[in-house]
Amino acid sequence: MTVPSHTTSYYAASANDKSLRPELQGDVTADICVIGAGFTGLSSALHLAERGFNVVVLEASRIGFGASGRNGGQIVHSYSRDMDFISRHYGKETGDEMGKMAFEGGEIIRGFVQKYKIDCDLKNGGIFAACNSKQLKELEGKKALWEQHGHTQLEMLDAGSIQDHVGTSRYPGGLLDKSGGHFHPLNLVLGEAAAFESLGGTIYEASAVTRVEEGEKAKVHTAKGCVTADFVIVAGNAYLGGLIPKLEQKAMPCGTQVITTEPLSEAQQKALLPKDNCVEDCNYLLDYYRLSGDGRLIYGGGVTYGAREPDKIESLIVPKMLKTFPELKNVKVDFAWTGNFLLTLMRLPQFGRIGSNVYYAQGYSGHGVTSSHLAGRVLADAIQGQAERYDVLANLPQYPFPGGRLLRVPYTAMGAAYYNVRDKLGI
Repeated sequence: MTVPSHTTSYYAASANDKSLRPELQGDVTADICVIGAGFTGLSSALHLAERGFNVVVLEASRIGFGASGRNGGQIVHSYSRDMDFISRHYGKETGDEMGKMAFEGGEIIRGFVQKYKIDCDLKNGGIFAACNSKQLKELEGKKALWEQHGHTQLEMLDAGSIQDHVGTSRYPGGLLDKSGGHFHPLNLVLGEAAAFESLGGTIYEASAVTRVEEGEKAKVHTAKGCVTADFVIVAGNAYLGGLIPKLEQKAMPCGTQVITTEPLSEAQQKALLPKDNCVEDCNYLLDYYRLSGDGRLIYGGGVTYGAREPDKIESLIVPKMLKTFPELKNVKVDFAWTGNFLLTLMRLPQFGRIGSNVYYAQGYSGHGVTSSHLAGRVLADAIQGQAERYDVLANLPQYPFPGGRLLRVPYTAMGAAYYNVRDKLGI
């Protein structure tokens, strides 16, 4: 077989485990078959394996090949739409129930890291940086909202105090989330895979699913084999590749770009991020950045539609980095890559069932790191017969993009351009 490979990212170059799992060949049976070895799939698989289920995971490429192994590596709580939006549009009860789950994903990540001794450079502390006074006022509202839902590890930062955390005069203030944090995402997902395997779980790589046959016993087919299972979890997200057309109509893959510098001196690191927090700004098309475990600056941002070559990624992201840290103008960029996340029309995650035993979770709209880990626990609960929390998420409306596949990209690009202008004008 052709050996699949990861993208040309810093994460892939510094992965702890580069071994390839076997391709599925022949017929196997399991209690649950999971499609996709990213955060959603492996959080689900690990939660289920901990409860004694026999679980098989099928991955089209490599573990963490998609967004789970390419993202900014930041623990950012809640959802792409916050609880006030959810309460306003879908009722206070739904907002309150989702509020109870909004900060759980980060706890799950830390629990896995501690329990299974996963080496992924986990560090504490995240900052939302305001680019103007309007955004700073909105952060005050976010703090009050999150505190209403029980999250108290928050501190407002003014123009002076934010510079104790971020070495730039760009921001008039921000919000420090002490329970936020950052990590090496590919090493986290690889660590979760190893933990799952240690409990008897099986992962097949280079095993793209070609067809899901519904029935009392579902059959999940690949080119060279088939898994027969009582339940199926579809966790391909932006990399599902048209396998389930009814899911593809509800969401759209969008790209984000990331660069990683050469290792910086200790003095440079202290000047940029004195307390080693991760940062994301509050623009609609936001920038996000942090230091890696070996002292590089990882900087990402923007939204595009389709992949980009490494030189184009540099030309997009380096000006953003230099706007924040002009002192890095002579620093070499060692890695540049792109990855897709899945955007929904309402920017809320989509959970549901197809038939009686095929479950799915997708469309975290840029908040996938924590939401996907929450999804794994909620899916495991539902399969075990405790579906109350799953039903809260599954009952959120799921709208197709206007104009279908043909018009969803131009419509969304127009929207992104509109919000980009608003970001620049500070309105």
